[in-house]
Amino acid sequence: MKIGTKILLVVLPLLVAPILIGGVSSSLSARNAVTSIAQESLQFKAEELYRYANSQWRVLVENNLTEKQEYVSITKDSVSSYAEGLIRSSTELLGAVKEDGTLEFSTLPVNLSSAEQRVLVSLFSPDDQGWTQLEIGGTRRVGQLVWFEPFQWMFLVTEEEQTFYSVVEDIYRRTGIILLSTLVIAIILVFVFTRTLLKPLNSMNAVISDIISSGDLSRRVPLLYRDEIGDLGHRFNIMTEELEKAYGQIKRYAYQAVIARKQERKIRNIFQKYVPIDVIDQVFSKPESLLKGDNRQLAVLFSDIRGFTTIAEALPPEEIVESLNNYFSRMVDIIMSRSGIVDKYIGDAIMAFFGAPVRHDDDPEASVLAGLDMLDALQIFNRSQIEHDAPQFQIGIGINFGTVTIGNIGSEKKMDYTVIGDMVNLASRLEGLTKVYHQPLLISGSIAKTIYKKIPCRLIDKVRVKGKQVETAIYAPKRILSDEEKKGWNHYHEGLKFYYKRDFTGAAKKFLASRTYLDDDIVVKMFLDRCRIYIKEAPPDDWDGVVTISEK
Repeated sequence: MKIGTKILLVVLPLLVAPILIGGVSSSLSARNAVTSIAQESLQFKAEELYRYANSQWRVLVENNLTEKQEYVSITKDSVSSYAEGLIRSSTELLGAVKEDGTLEFSTLPVNLSSAEQRVLVSLFSPDDQGWTQLEIGGTRRVGQLVWFEPFQWMFLVTEEEQTFYSVVEDIYRRTGIILLSTLVIAIILVFVFTRTLLKPLNSMNAVISDIISSGDLSRRVPLLYRDEIGDLGHRFNIMTEELEKAYGQIKRYAYQAVIARKQERKIRNIFQKYVPIDVIDQVFSKPESLLKGDNRQLAVLFSDIRGFTTIAEALPPEEIVESLNNYFSRMVDIIMSRSGIVDKYIGDAIMAFFGAPVRHDDDPEASVLAGLDMLDALQIFNRSQIEHDAPQFQIGIGINFGTVTIGNIGSEKKMDYTVIGDMVNLASRLEGLTKVYHQPLLISGSIAKTIYKKIPCRLIDKVRVKGKQVETAIYAPKRILSDEEKKGWNHYHEGLKFYYKRDFTGAAKKFLASRTYLDDDIVVKMFLDRCRIYIKEAPPDDWDGVVTISEK
């Protein structure tokens, strides 16, 4: 017998599905019909109660008795009696709710809880008329709400939820019995035919499981039937024969792959201490690019410890190493947290760059924030030094942004992933200028113009460093300015405008105004001293305000 015939025998019981769908659909239709009729019955009673109450009220109105409470009271009692006459089952409850949530009358004795009373208060509105579900006297009920304006009542016409849906529940039970019986018969038939169908497949599965657990590819599938499954078993046996031949070669390849992976992991663990992990990934993915350079824009940071030679001469070597390691650990963590790369250590100095091998849109900003973070971390480091009776460190940081050549520079035996170019030299010069201007952090104008909207930057001077003929504007950034500092910086920058226009008297006035807010500021004092000199003796006609720095 063909496998198609067997599949047909398995599919036949699935024809029960339309019966299941029909049964469920019928039960749902019956439920909806019963619910609709019951709702209409309750709505009819609610409307009848409203019409009766309204007719009684019109009698009072026509006879001008609406202000006489004894007649109004008689009318209300009449409405209550009429409501009792509408009762058709012992579980029905008709009544009227007052504004405070209590019942004016009820056809059944009811003790309302405070929670139920709050619910009735929330329903006391003409907008809440219609079908509702609520709990009264601890019993779940369904029914209709009708607003009666003359008495300010909300009529309740309800039925116990259990009684209301009792017929529906009976329909569900009968339908469930029928569907369950059908399902049991279908399962029995499917089980019988499936066992017949799956017997050869189970045999094949047992052989495959045995091969997987033991690795014995010599096992073969027994062929029980001459059909498609038997043909599948035959082809499986051919496949295992070929796999058995290839298994030895596969094991050799797997062993070589494991050895290669271990070697790669060992190389990574060793060299990631010296080379950025991004560079290592690039080397393994494109080894042919090892000696290729790349021109790109990035930020370069130099930092140096002030007077470290003097500090080192006064301390034992082990204390120097311990302090340096603690210092470098803090600074390197900050640089790397801002996506920077530590290029090298130059004695006690650090050279780092931002923007390679992975470029980011905020590399200039990240480099400046890293510098500010380093200064904050230095304060914490120095507090630790004081606690251990060790000398404090003072550092200078210079940052520049521009085009450099970056890549793996060197030979096949020894190379560094580093940056070179005139821009790098300027970053080093800026670090040196921190000593001249007594500023812990200086940045170039190329960085300042990209970050000034996010990080306040103060123009410190215009200089011409050694080895460069082009002037360079140098700035000192600060993370946050106080109100006093903002006012001081405004006067200071206005003074610079006068200064570079050769109006030294006007500049001096602005610088003096800035000292009100920037007391003992070294840079302000420097420009005041220059103004006093130039007021006494004007500079040459070719003076441009640029200061030439001859030292590195």
